Amino acid sequence: MSTATSTQILLASRPTGWPSPENFTTTTTELAELAPGEVRVRNEFVSVDPYMRGRMNDSRSYVAPYALGERITGGAVGRVIASADGTLAEGTLVLHQHGWSDTIQAPAATFSALPEVPGVPSSLHLHILGMTGMTAYVGLTAIAQLREGETVFVSGAAGAVGTATGQLAKLLGAGRVIGSAGSPEKVALLTQKYGYDAAFDYKDGDVAGQLAAAAPEGIDVFFDNVGGDHLEAALAAFNDGGRAALCGAISAYNATEAPAGPRNLTNLITRGLRLEGFTLGHYLHLAGEFRERVTPWFAEGRIAYDETVVDGIENTVEAFLGMMRGQNTGKMLVRI
Repeated sequence: MSTATSTQILLASRPTGWPSPENFTTTTTELAELAPGEVRVRNEFVSVDPYMRGRMNDSRSYVAPYALGERITGGAVGRVIASADGTLAEGTLVLHQHGWSDTIQAPAATFSALPEVPGVPSSLHLHILGMTGMTAYVGLTAIAQLREGETVFVSGAAGAVGTATGQLAKLLGAGRVIGSAGSPEKVALLTQKYGYDAAFDYKDGDVAGQLAAAAPEGIDVFFDNVGGDHLEAALAAFNDGGRAALCGAISAYNATEAPAGPRNLTNLITRGLRLEGFTLGHYLHLAGEFRERVTPWFAEGRIAYDETVVDGIENTVEAFLGMMRGQNTGKMLVRI
């Protein structure tokens, strides 16, 4: 019998409002011998993401909610340490969705082999070279249909998706890119590292006024990670024919009451605007296009990134809660 173990983070109860450590539990289980077709993977990095908060609710969404007493699933990257399948040899770097655990044992078909790129940390497959970067790309191209010379506003611009969005917008031809963030340090980072032409601290208040000052000629594209007052501000700032890619609404994820909603939705009519929400699962057919365009830009040093790394599977909940509070710059990750 194998003596290998797996430490996993489970959902113990459904949060009301902001999650707390009491909503989770940690368990360590002994792994059985590998069955034919299975592999055992030691994770290197585990992802914590805003969408996970929605899956903790027992409500309809684009994906099933987490079950109580079950592991929190999501993106992770690791290396095969034992294999009973001919398609994945020991030592292979893999990407998977088995989530919050230090070691995973499952059928080989649930893992995707990754290329070994010299000088590129494996963690990048969880953000700028993976789903995060592709989310930014899809939102700008397939959803908002960004055109050369247009002005783009990105809410939550210092997060993993936001830092990717601003850079890709410029590389795709945007004339001006504006971002919001939650501290003076993050605002400075947007303009000094990530190519934003202007940025403001939403915690200073009057998001609409700050956006109007940063974009006196209006905006054409809005990439929304926040919702709420940011969406209302964008609706006020849109030029005729503006388009919004609605990626997230983190301002409402922990709300206990329904938000009042933007008060200026009639601008959709009077200015001929289009708001479209999206989730990446419907656009995976664009993965090849994304890699073909973005990988050369990254190799040329034209795309920067930041990681906020928390060490230890036992600190995954702390990392998740910190990400929800905006304590990360760039991608929040747990290093095993």
